[in-house]
Amino acid sequence: MTTTRNGDFAGSALRRRPQLSDEVAAHVRGLIMSGGVRPGDYVRLDETAAELGVSVTPVREALLTLRGEGLVELVPHRGYVVAPLTRSDIHDLFWLQGQIAERLAMRATAAVTPEVLREMRDARDELARAVAESDAARVEHLEFSFHRQLNRLANANKLSWFLLNAVRYTPAHLYSSDPKWGEAAVASHDRLIAALESGDAQEAGAVTREHFADGADRLLAHLETIGIWD
Repeated sequence: MTTTRNGDFAGSALRRRPQLSDEVAAHVRGLIMSGGVRPGDYVRLDETAAELGVSVTPVREALLTLRGEGLVELVPHRGYVVAPLTRSDIHDLFWLQGQIAERLAMRATAAVTPEVLREMRDARDELARAVAESDAARVEHLEFSFHRQLNRLANANKLSWFLLNAVRYTPAHLYSSDPKWGEAAVASHDRLIAALESGDAQEAGAVTREHFADGADRLLAHLETIGIWD
């Protein structure tokens, strides 16, 4: 591997580029899943690059990734177009997330300690404050952190990895900016903590699965409202 004049590895640029393209892919993926761009719309390289303040290269790499995921299609001589997205697609994605998350919650129940419960209650209280203050960015961060803490207790790295990849298709900003979803999330956390405290793995799993089912219903209602399938 070669070095630059200041002694840094030239290959470091290659390590940075995929991170930037991943960020672009996450942005476009969120637009597609939330209906910001619709099936049949073209995702223009130049326009997307200008919007995000990046070069065309990471946008092109991101669209190649999304093409592999089936979210966009390449039309010869015209560019990338958003692929069809059906109601069944939404149901399937959230069903998969719910199934994995349910199993993780059930496994985590046996590993819960009083200290963990205190930390989860503190996290729940922080989430409630963020919801009350309409701090969408903090709501999104706290929600992710809460479930990550639970998933780590399960000591199931492969399942956690699959869940992390599955939730990439959840447009988190759509939920974190919705006060009604925030209130429902706090209530769901209360039920989950109670189930964990009592050692009821079945209830912990059921609450977690319902949380994802609720997410599917809310996303479908949003997409119906904006007429994505009209």
